[in-house]
Amino acid sequence: MVDLLESRKKIDEIDRQMVELFEKRMELAMDIAEYKKSVGKPIFDASREDEKLATLTQLTKNEFNQKAIADLFKQIMSMSRRLQYTLLENQDSLGFSPVDHFSKNKDTKVAFYGERGAYTEQAMLEYFKTDIDGQPMETFDEVMQAVRDGEAEYGVLPIENSSTGTLADIFDLLAEYDNYIIGEHMVKIEHNLWGLQGASLTDITRVYSHRQGLLQCTDFLKQHPSIEQIVGGSTAGSARRVLEEKDITQAAIASKRAGEYHGLLLLQEGIHNEDHNTTRFIIISNKKIYEQGAQRTSICFALPHRSGSLYHMLSNFIYNNVNMTKIESRPIAGKAFAYRFYVDIEGGLDHPAVKNALHCIQEEATWMKILGSYITIQA
Repeated sequence: MVDLLESRKKIDEIDRQMVELFEKRMELAMDIAEYKKSVGKPIFDASREDEKLATLTQLTKNEFNQKAIADLFKQIMSMSRRLQYTLLENQDSLGFSPVDHFSKNKDTKVAFYGERGAYTEQAMLEYFKTDIDGQPMETFDEVMQAVRDGEAEYGVLPIENSSTGTLADIFDLLAEYDNYIIGEHMVKIEHNLWGLQGASLTDITRVYSHRQGLLQCTDFLKQHPSIEQIVGGSTAGSARRVLEEKDITQAAIASKRAGEYHGLLLLQEGIHNEDHNTTRFIIISNKKIYEQGAQRTSICFALPHRSGSLYHMLSNFIYNNVNMTKIESRPIAGKAFAYRFYVDIEGGLDHPAVKNALHCIQEEATWMKILGSYITIQA
């Protein structure tokens, strides 16, 4: 019969030896990192790691051990890389420059999605807290183009709602355009039903709003199944449409600001599903800058098509003790079943742990873009 205590003592001794060998290996890894840094070679060498794994797995004929040894040494080499990347922590912030504040005055052009009275305009005014030259745009693309081409210094776009989730189009545009998130502002969304002066709720047979507006008011709309729901551009644009078409049977789901701006009658207040309905808006620039004290960083990346690649990529955050607050995948246009991953993390680009994690991902991903580093302003 096996002596349990004796077997445990032997395992303890082997584990002690493994720790000693692991420390020696990591010391040698740092020597190699110093050399690579001095000659400008990248830390990550995929072909070298593949060769190592092939050699190591052939040291045993046991099929289970072969798989286990491959997994073990993938982890060891991954940890080794993360240690080596610490040598880079004093390097630049990955091409981004810190600023004390963003310049703005009454002549500063800011492109925003929607039109006068839109929630996006509200987010813009609350974020900049001063007179600026707001430029309404009909589409998300137009906002991106205006900022990219320098026709507007900044842009404001919605990116996520607490009840209906993300606006996937914005993620795709952030990857496509050379624009960057420099700020984030939260706005509490309070939808109302607006009609023409003299109308009543019983008159309404058709309601217009942005797709998100309709989704965020489904409870109210289910109570009125006879009302036809029509996606009609932005919430503010829907309010304007009701005014212009002068049809007493039409109404719009829009903000208090939009309804009052267009002189409509409030038919029912607070028809949104959730009391804490909040939308995230991003402020973008075509410059690679971030405000001192940035609290959050967003990136997107694509991965090599191999087992465990996402796990190993995300482990960069784990080993650097960086908290990931969001991950989202989006299909890459023109590539069947290929995806980009969008990730939000806590910490700005001036934080050594964040820089180290991003240096790791930049070398190991097939493609990576830092979408921005920014301060979040709550509603």
